[in-house]
Amino acid sequence: MRVEEPTTSGVPRSPWQRTVRAATWHRTYVAALFGIDVLAVIAASMTAVITTGTATTGFDGYPKFGQYGPEMKVETVFYVIAYGALPLTWILTLWGNGCYDRRYLGVGTDEFKRVVRASLVVVSIVSFTALLFKTDLSRYAVAVALSSALLYLVIGRFVARRVLVALRRHKQAVHHLLLVGTLHEALEVNTAVSRVPQAGFLPIGVYLTEGAAAARGIETPVPVYSGTDLVSLAETLGADTIAVCGSASAERGGLRRLAWQLEGTGIDLVVAPQLTDIAGPRVHIRPVEGVPLLHVEEPTLSGMGWFIKNMLDKVSAFAGLMVLLPVFIAIAIAIKSKDSGPVFFRQPRVGMEGKTFRCWKFRTMYVDAEERLATLMDQNESDGLLFKMKDDPRITPVGRFLRRTSLDELPQLINVLRGEMSLVGPRPLVAENGDFLGDVRRRLLVRPGITGLWQVSGRSDLSWDDAVRLDLYYVDNWSLTTDLQILFRTVLVVLQRKGAY
Repeated sequence: MRVEEPTTSGVPRSPWQRTVRAATWHRTYVAALFGIDVLAVIAASMTAVITTGTATTGFDGYPKFGQYGPEMKVETVFYVIAYGALPLTWILTLWGNGCYDRRYLGVGTDEFKRVVRASLVVVSIVSFTALLFKTDLSRYAVAVALSSALLYLVIGRFVARRVLVALRRHKQAVHHLLLVGTLHEALEVNTAVSRVPQAGFLPIGVYLTEGAAAARGIETPVPVYSGTDLVSLAETLGADTIAVCGSASAERGGLRRLAWQLEGTGIDLVVAPQLTDIAGPRVHIRPVEGVPLLHVEEPTLSGMGWFIKNMLDKVSAFAGLMVLLPVFIAIAIAIKSKDSGPVFFRQPRVGMEGKTFRCWKFRTMYVDAEERLATLMDQNESDGLLFKMKDDPRITPVGRFLRRTSLDELPQLINVLRGEMSLVGPRPLVAENGDFLGDVRRRLLVRPGITGLWQVSGRSDLSWDDAVRLDLYYVDNWSLTTDLQILFRTVLVVLQRKGAY
């Protein structure tokens, strides 16, 4: 890549100097978050006052009645703390934990993890202060204020994120991205960031390090440039972020000189190495003598987190079967009312470590569906191992409703209770398709799930390659937080009935 030699050794610094970024959307968003956080903490204090009914409750937990005297002083102190000191402490702690850092806003779980971490710091500060000054305040009121503050903060930021995601889907509040590298590497990163619009990266051009001839006769989704100064091109295009892709980051001294050139321009520099579909928690940078070594940890498929996942599966499946028993009976009656076939359909599927099990589902097709399959193979709309057809004539009217609402999947709670499946995981593939070779076999490292990344990302509308990619991403980057996110997103997807047929 062509980068001019810097004319200075860097930009002069001042303790009070603020870096002016080329992107400006985050200023308004951070200001809105600040207001939301202040309102959330004040609302939490009001909740504590309303819930406890009085501020003059001592550490023994019993109310101290009286309108004047020491009790009135305690109440005054409580209101000063609740509506003054506590909100200020919260905001400073949130700021100190990077909760307003633009890099963590709008995508991923880091923003919420930092809010939770900040709440623990506030709890520590309040506990230490109360112990140090022996403040005669209600422990119950303080507990309500702190716990409700965390709840309101998370809800407020979740709503703000949904607004931000909606704006980004309309190409607003985004980072304008200039990709640098070979055509193949740049287009690969372009596909990855375009696949997730909520991440807020909008590619506006590709700067080819191999020259313009590499793109001759090839149709590209964004304009292609080469042979000009990179920083000047970024300023001309209005790019606020430069992404150096793949092998371009390995050019000796080039990345460092580019970083020098970008000082003071407000343009961010990011590096997209040739390491794809690896989540942040597995990647650590360990510098050795100025060389940043990228250390990739093994997937966490064991340990305490995995034990908790298995326990939650069993407990949730048992509770779900008990609660949903009336629903099961109603569905069984509806299925039986149409024909005399069985209520359940049990199909051999491939599970963890290649073991075969029978997957339970409510029957949604006519009893002769398997015999009619051969006549419909030429109408298969899937490019993978599974047969998919939007208007499959083998599906009964009741079955069509069950599929649209995903109620046909509920009996798989039996498989979860038996340890054959999990609530979240890759979808189990049909056993009769034979042995799975190559990357697909990696899906078998974990138990298949009732729901998974594929289901919250498009379900049957996804291509086979995209479904496999999402399943492998789940296996490689599993965490309890990811499971909870998928479960929450599953509820939204089921309500929208998107990709279910």
